[in-house]
Amino acid sequence: MKIALAQLNYHIGNFDSNTEKIISSIEKAKQENVDLVVFSELAICGYPPKDLLERKDFIERTQDALQKVAEACTDIAAVVGGPSINPNTKGKNLYNSAFFISNGKVESIHNKTLLPNYDIFDEYRYFEPNTEFSLVEYKGKKIAITVCEDLWEKQPTDNNFAKSELYTISPMEELNKLNPDFVVNIAASPFSYNQQDLRTNILKSNIERYNLPVVYVNQIGAHTELIFDGDSMVLNSKGDVACRLKYFEEDYQVVDMNEIEDNAIEIAEVDYIEKIHDALVLGLKDYFGKMGFKQATLGLSGGIDSAVTVVLAERALGKENVRVLLMPSEFSSDHSIKDAVDLAENLGIEYEIVNIQEIFSEFQKALKPSFGDLPFNVAEENIQARIRGTLVMGLSNKFGHILLNTSNKSEAAVGYGTLYGDMNGGLSVLGDVYKTDVFKMAWFMNKDKEIIPVNTIVKPPSAELRPDQKDSDSLPDYDVLDGILYRYIEKNMSSKEIIADGFEKQIVEKAIRLVNMNEYKRFQTPPILRVSSKAFGFGRKIPLVAKHS
Repeated sequence: MKIALAQLNYHIGNFDSNTEKIISSIEKAKQENVDLVVFSELAICGYPPKDLLERKDFIERTQDALQKVAEACTDIAAVVGGPSINPNTKGKNLYNSAFFISNGKVESIHNKTLLPNYDIFDEYRYFEPNTEFSLVEYKGKKIAITVCEDLWEKQPTDNNFAKSELYTISPMEELNKLNPDFVVNIAASPFSYNQQDLRTNILKSNIERYNLPVVYVNQIGAHTELIFDGDSMVLNSKGDVACRLKYFEEDYQVVDMNEIEDNAIEIAEVDYIEKIHDALVLGLKDYFGKMGFKQATLGLSGGIDSAVTVVLAERALGKENVRVLLMPSEFSSDHSIKDAVDLAENLGIEYEIVNIQEIFSEFQKALKPSFGDLPFNVAEENIQARIRGTLVMGLSNKFGHILLNTSNKSEAAVGYGTLYGDMNGGLSVLGDVYKTDVFKMAWFMNKDKEIIPVNTIVKPPSAELRPDQKDSDSLPDYDVLDGILYRYIEKNMSSKEIIADGFEKQIVEKAIRLVNMNEYKRFQTPPILRVSSKAFGFGRKIPLVAKHS
């Protein structure tokens, strides 16, 4: 049997575009004498549709689009993901389904059993879990069709996958009793750099247990915070990868299932920094493209975060669509201004210099009656940041640009940022990237030639809001801080466990205290492009007023 894997970039609610993409791949597969073409989870409507699933008109349009896809399936079969209506009066109104389509109609529907309700996922809010299992018999083969999590042989148990009473049935155990020849799994599995081998290991563990080949199709593209990397593949019954599609690109490949047992391709390792880079470029490109925007703006300070952000923006949007403001004050060093200018000219982007010193002086005069003779402190520092935030927001409003936020995950974690100042923005590009990885990404960007001035990378990080200021005046070295934050945020480790890993007690307790007390700031940040297993945003729900340590 010849199977085509169609790894596509869908747009939530854009039924015309999604349907066109699907039908185009079906027609291409027909020309190549393919027997079955496989698409990803909820391909018809895009993933995740969230509360749009509660709208009657949205479901009706889903059904109309599915009918158009079915009509294209003559002399070929397809597996397509989409919501289906639960005919029972009990339970949720919908299933998360895989439709097996042939002979111009939906021949069978295979519903998702294991509905994730951890981290970023909330599928049990919308869907009824499946309890019935059957195979598809097509062209002499018996096919087990599963949806994403259903390929898991047992419920997840690590910190990133919370146990649930919903995980009471093993779909693979049930399907295996029916003696399938192979498994098709359609997925919408988002990217996270620190779990990049997880999927392959899951697929291989099922093959070891059931001795069944697996055809796995994931989507690519970005939907606000979530970035999908593709990485669709076929594994033979020995667990060897016989076919693997590209990361972060639409891709299409045809596999003859009769030949996969003798195929085992070499998997080239890709450094995680390169994957984060590619994920963020895709996240930016799709956020703008799917929202109907073209141009971005940001403040370029001469520091590492804005430098990396602007390079990502230029690569995602093109140099003609990026415009920056340099906003020096009396505390800005000459080399920072020069570094920012050199970077803008290296990229060929439009830049302007607006000195904020006069504006800052007017603020100081206006507040003099209130501040009196109190010493210069964080209040004056934040005023500068808010002046800059106002200026770049003004540029954004005047020209219809999206303002890109440049705060990194380390800063966001400990509250090292100014609300309504440098925390402004329509999208946070680096909010899920630790500072140490921002430096690594800058070196990666310079691997072929110097784009970011080396001085920007090697100089001590500084907000430059007071004389001779350095980040290390307020924070531990980033190598230490990021190690603590990763354990606390991604690994959910306690302070005692982190200290036992070799970190100093005083530094650990300070870092954790800063994380906890700055939850209110993160509550007000723009959407953050997610590249880790635990990003700030809707996947990490912490009460603002909780007492915890």
